Amino acid sequence: MSRIDHITVTAPALATGAAFVLKALGATPQPGGEHPRMGTHNLLLRLGDAIFLEIIAPNPDAPPPGRPRWFALDQLAPDSPPSLGTWVARTDDIRTTVAASSEDLGPVEPMSRGQRNWLITIPADGSVALDGVAPALIEWDGHPHPAAGLQDQGLSLARLEIFHPDPQRAVVLLASIGLEDAVACQHGDKPRLVAHINTPQGIKELSI
Repeated sequence: MSRIDHITVTAPALATGAAFVLKALGATPQPGGEHPRMGTHNLLLRLGDAIFLEIIAPNPDAPPPGRPRWFALDQLAPDSPPSLGTWVARTDDIRTTVAASSEDLGPVEPMSRGQRNWLITIPADGSVALDGVAPALIEWDGHPHPAAGLQDQGLSLARLEIFHPDPQRAVVLLASIGLEDAVACQHGDKPRLVAHINTPQGIKELSI
């Protein structure tokens, strides 16, 4: 079984990503941590008991990772605007789910942040599969979900939408990894993600 684990705002710097989220949702994310293997760091915002929003950016204080950073972060210029760049789906058996996927989501790699460890799919070139709208797959270790320790600011994910010139490819992908009822797929001139977030001020939207 798979489910939405988190949605990810990519930004050239954490400060610009946090400002983007504050303006869109009226909420301030909490400190996350560093990803030594990727040369990145993040901020987090709770969207439920087992779902969160992540802001991720290159870490200027970390050495270059010697490989492309995940989530296409190396393609961002210093003045690139933050955007809803990707999303991550949780599975209890990542290798079986990867084998069933209709799209190449990349090899399964170990990753860590502080004391937390997990397995995640990362394309070797650092891209996001299916032209930027496919999820990465994640299998967490046995600790409580990261969202459980975050402050509840009254936010929750209402729905996530995929727009793609060939939405049927996205439909087939989601069915192959057990997410056919979790995300809506629609035709769009260019690939993009749109998240609709319940907030104390009503439903707000995150996208490009």
